[in-house]
Amino acid sequence: MGKAYAVGAVIAATLMAGPAFGQATARPCGVEEAAGPACLMAHQNIAALPGGDIYWHLDTFPSKAAAEAVASKTGSVVAAFGKVWLFTIEGRGWRPPQGGTHVADIGPLPVTSAASYSAEYLRSVFTPGMTAPLHVHSGPEAFYALTGDTCLETPAGARQERGPGNSLVIEGGPPMLLMAIGTAPRHGFALILHDAARPPTTLIQDWQPQGLCAQQFARDQAQ
Repeated sequence: MGKAYAVGAVIAATLMAGPAFGQATARPCGVEEAAGPACLMAHQNIAALPGGDIYWHLDTFPSKAAAEAVASKTGSVVAAFGKVWLFTIEGRGWRPPQGGTHVADIGPLPVTSAASYSAEYLRSVFTPGMTAPLHVHSGPEAFYALTGDTCLETPAGARQERGPGNSLVIEGGPPMLLMAIGTAPRHGFALILHDAARPPTTLIQDWQPQGLCAQQFARDQAQ
């Protein structure tokens, strides 16, 4: 009885907490990487996407100069979580021409036709139970977590990915809630690849999640 009450209290507290921290924001990233709102690491305008399936490629380099030397027209160089990263929008088999350590390919990204595109790269640190506010995107969003566990709830249900390097992709349009679950802080990146003529993110109030991620978070805490 006591354990069931505790789990229920965690779920209720999570659902009633309101929009804790935003996963999508125009607030530039600072030096500090403490738990809190997501921030914008880089914005890139992309005149045209490569043909075929599109992927988000993540590579690390020993220095900013080394990454910038090999970055393509669809590549952005950022520093985060103690490393220099090259984020690139290219086809499935793309690799930097030289150097670097390949970390991940995420995709294919379900992009739709547009005259031009913009890529927003975000950084976030969520403690377990922390959420982004309810929102929609005008293009696909991809997530990559270096640490921690991820839960994404939409009207279609909830999807979970766990452990270092977990990733998720969602098409543009559906309302969503992102939550860090598990028991460890989630250090992560996100990419929003959208029609440059439309805003990347819109906050919403006309949809409420069923609490599926909150329920999983409560189970994790109860173990």
